Amino acid sequence: MNSSLRHLLVLACFVGALPPGPVQAEDEAVPSGEQWETTSQVAMEGMPFSPPPTKTKVCAAAGATEPPGSADEDRGCVNSDFMQDGLKVTWNSVCAGPPEMTGQGEITYADEARSSYTGALLYATEEGAVTIQLTGQRVGTCDKPR
Repeated sequence: MNSSLRHLLVLACFVGALPPGPVQAEDEAVPSGEQWETTSQVAMEGMPFSPPPTKTKVCAAAGATEPPGSADEDRGCVNSDFMQDGLKVTWNSVCAGPPEMTGQGEITYADEARSSYTGALLYATEEGAVTIQLTGQRVGTCDKPR
């Protein structure tokens, strides 16, 4: 398997776990959370196919102000420069890898209640551009945000 395909498949697995809000430390007080159903679809420039969409359920802190993030210690990802303009949220993301990536994210909530969102993460890598389409739908409440 060539390295591009291997990195794309690793990235696809990684993106499925993106939370719709900030991660909380375990020793912080845990408020009631929001249950989200999220979907991510990865596409890489020059690849003849994309892996199937990744769907997951995530318990996020209620009223989270940050968008879905790619902060991932295993891949050294850090999000920064969050900006909100109405229902649109943007941010920058840098991942040490593998693969090393830099990019920007943008989501738009469907309404003031932030009941759903659509958006994308656009990354640049040595092997080409990676686009991750994101959607999320709040589906209820949960007990332990992560």
